Amino acid sequence: MINQASIILKNVFGFDQFRESQEAIIDNVLHRRNTLAIMPTGGGKSLCYQIPGGVFDGLTIVISPLISLMQDQVRQLNELAIPACVLNSSLSDSDYQNNLDALKQQQIKLLFLAPETALQSNILDLLTNCDVACIAIDEAHCISEWGHDFRPEYRQLNRLIECFPRAVCIALTATATPRVRDDIKRQLNIVDSSEFISSFDRPNLFIGVVPKDNPYLQCKKFVEQHPEQSGIIYCQSRKGVDELTSRLQQDGFSALPYHAGLSSIKRSEYQERFIRDDVNIIVATIAFGMGINKPDVRYVLHYDLPKNIEGYYQQIGRAGRDGLDADCLLLFGYGDTGKIRFFIDQMSNEQEKRLANVHLNQMLALAEAEDCRRTPLLAYFGEQSARENCANCDNCTGESKEKSDLTVPAQKFLSCVHRTGQRFGSSHIIDVLRGSSAEKVLQNQHNLLSTYNIGNEYNKKQWMTLARQLIQKGLLNQEEQFGGLKLTQKAGDVLKGKVPFFALLQQPVATTSHTSKTLANPGDQQLVAILKADRKRLADEANLPPYAIFSDRTLNEMAYYFPHSEESLLRIHGVGQAKLEKYGTHFLNLITDYCQQHDLQEISNNQSMSQVNASKTTKPTTSAKSIEIAQAFENGQSVMALAETFKVKPNTINNHLYRYVQQGQRFTRPDFLLEQTQLERDKIDQALNAFEQHTAERLKPVYDALNEQVSYDQLHLLRVYFIHTKANA
Repeated sequence: MINQASIILKNVFGFDQFRESQEAIIDNVLHRRNTLAIMPTGGGKSLCYQIPGGVFDGLTIVISPLISLMQDQVRQLNELAIPACVLNSSLSDSDYQNNLDALKQQQIKLLFLAPETALQSNILDLLTNCDVACIAIDEAHCISEWGHDFRPEYRQLNRLIECFPRAVCIALTATATPRVRDDIKRQLNIVDSSEFISSFDRPNLFIGVVPKDNPYLQCKKFVEQHPEQSGIIYCQSRKGVDELTSRLQQDGFSALPYHAGLSSIKRSEYQERFIRDDVNIIVATIAFGMGINKPDVRYVLHYDLPKNIEGYYQQIGRAGRDGLDADCLLLFGYGDTGKIRFFIDQMSNEQEKRLANVHLNQMLALAEAEDCRRTPLLAYFGEQSARENCANCDNCTGESKEKSDLTVPAQKFLSCVHRTGQRFGSSHIIDVLRGSSAEKVLQNQHNLLSTYNIGNEYNKKQWMTLARQLIQKGLLNQEEQFGGLKLTQKAGDVLKGKVPFFALLQQPVATTSHTSKTLANPGDQQLVAILKADRKRLADEANLPPYAIFSDRTLNEMAYYFPHSEESLLRIHGVGQAKLEKYGTHFLNLITDYCQQHDLQEISNNQSMSQVNASKTTKPTTSAKSIEIAQAFENGQSVMALAETFKVKPNTINNHLYRYVQQGQRFTRPDFLLEQTQLERDKIDQALNAFEQHTAERLKPVYDALNEQVSYDQLHLLRVYFIHTKANA
C-alpha cells in the first residue's frame, strides 16, 4: 500500500519524496495501527492523513478545532480533485445540505469536523451509515490537561472512536511535551511503537530576540526589511492590535487587525484578504488562534512576550511553511512579564497558577538565552539540539556577549535549594536569600537557615534571571506540576568549587537591530513576477488563495529551469497530474513566451529540485560565499576585517571557514587560523588535545574541558584548524 501512497504523493501532490517520518507514519496508518505523529508546524502533517484518505476505500474523518484551517484544506483538496467537505455553521443551508447528500451517497473521501460537531447525535447517526476507515485528530495536544491549549470537548473524542472500532486513528500535533504525549497515547490507546517524533527544529527560521526599546520604530524597521512580503505581528491585547494596525496603516503599510473582539464576519474577511495576498500584514492577538495555513509567510514579529514556549513555537511556525527562509523576531521587555504575571495572579486554581508561572519562566529563559536560541526551545519538547551553533539565530550569528563570573551567587542559590529540602520554587528561594519575613518563610523556619539573608547583593528580578540560567544550563531541574527545584549532578561540581559558573545577569542594552536574511530565490525574478501576477489573477477568478494554485517555491523552480514541455513541468516541485491538467498549458505558454523574448533555453532537470537539494544535503558543495571569504582570509584579511567587509558578525565568518574545511577544502597557510586566536602556544595545544579527546562535533565539551578559559570565538577558529589538520594529515 505504501507504493500506492507514493504514487498519490507524486501524481496528486506533485512531490517526489516523503519528508522526514512521513513515509513511516503513513505506512503505520495504512496497516491500521493507531498512530501518534509529532511533527513541527509546516512539517507536512496533513499529508499523513490526506494520503491514507486517498488510499482507503472508505471515509476519513478529520477533527480540527479551527474552522478556517478546515475550509482551507477542503479548498486545496478539491483543487487537487480529491473530494472533501466540511460540516460547520459557516456554511449556507444549501451548501450544508449538499455536503450531507454527498456523504450519504459516499462521494466524499475526507470529512472535516470540529470536535463538538463530531459529537452531536445527528452527526454520529449520519456517520454510522458511512464506511469510516480512518479518524484523524489534528491539534491532538488539546486532548491533554497538560497541554497549553486543553479543550474538554477533545477529551470526549473517545466516544467517536468507540463508535467506529474498525477505523484506524491517527493523532497529530506540533507541540507536545513528553508528558502530553503520554497522555494522548493513554487516551487513544496508542502503543509506544506507533509514536513517531520528528525533530521540532525548523532550520529555515531565523530566530532573533532584541530588547524592546522603541517598539513601534523597531517594528516598522523590521517590516521595511520585508517589502511586499506576507507577515504576521503578534500583540498581547486587542487594544495593542488595534493601535499598532492603525499606526502601520497611517504609515502606508498594508495591514489589518485580527482578534476576538471583531465580528466573525470581519475576522473571516480579513483572514481571506491576507491569504489571497490582498493585504501583506495581519496584526493579531497572541491568545487568539488564527488557523493560518499560508505557506509563504516570510516573517513573524512578536511585539509582546508570549506566555509560554508552546504558544511561541506555534506562532513562529506560521512562517516559512514552504521551506524557504523566514525571519522570526521577538521584542523582549520585562514590562510584558509584569502584565503576564498580573493575569496569572488572577487565576483561582493554585495548580494552574503554578504551571503558568513555570511556563512563563521557560519562555523567559529562551528570551534571555546567551547561547543558541534553539537549545532551550528544543529542550522544552524533550529534544537535544544536534548542533551547538545553529547558524540561524541571533546568538549564533552575532557577537559573543561578555559573561560574568557568577560562581559565588550561584553557590548561594544552589545551597539554599539544598537547605530548604529541594521542594520549593525560585520565588521562595529568593525570599530566603534576601531575608524576607514572608509567612511561608517563617512557617517553614527557613529564617533559621545559614542561607537566610545572604543574598542582598541582587534584587529579586536579578535573582530570578540567575535562577533561569541555572535551570537552562542544567544545574537545576524544575518539577512541572508544583515548580519545585532539585539539584543535578552538575550543581554539585559548582557547589564544591570544581567548576566555575559564567552567565549573563541581565539583557544587554539594544544597540543593534536584527538584519533580515535575503530570501533565497533562484529563479529569474522578472519571470517570477509575471508568474505571480497571473497566478493571482487565476486565483481570484477561481475564488482561491494563490498558493492553492502553485506555491512560491514551484514558481521559483519554473523560473529557474524554464520548462518547455509537460514532461519537464511535471519534474517541478509541487506539479502533479491534477495541476498539470488544470494549469499546465497556461503556465507553459507564459514561460516559453518569456524565453523567446529573452533568448533563454530550458535548463535540463532530470531530477526535481527537491532531489537536488536532498543530494546536496548528503554531499554538500562549498558555497560561493564560503569560497570568497576563505580566499580573502588566505590573502591575509583578519576575521574582524572580513566581518566589516561583508557586514556580518565575526561568528558568521567563522561559520563560513568551518563549512569550507568541512567540505574538504584546503588552506595554504592554516597557521594564520592560530594567529587569529591570539592565544599562547600552550593554550592552543591544550585546546587541540581537547578536540582530540571530545571530537570537533560540538564545542561545549571542549569549552568545559578548558574550564571556560578559551572563548567560543577562539574555539571556532581552533576547530577549523583541527579539522583541516586531520583532513590533510
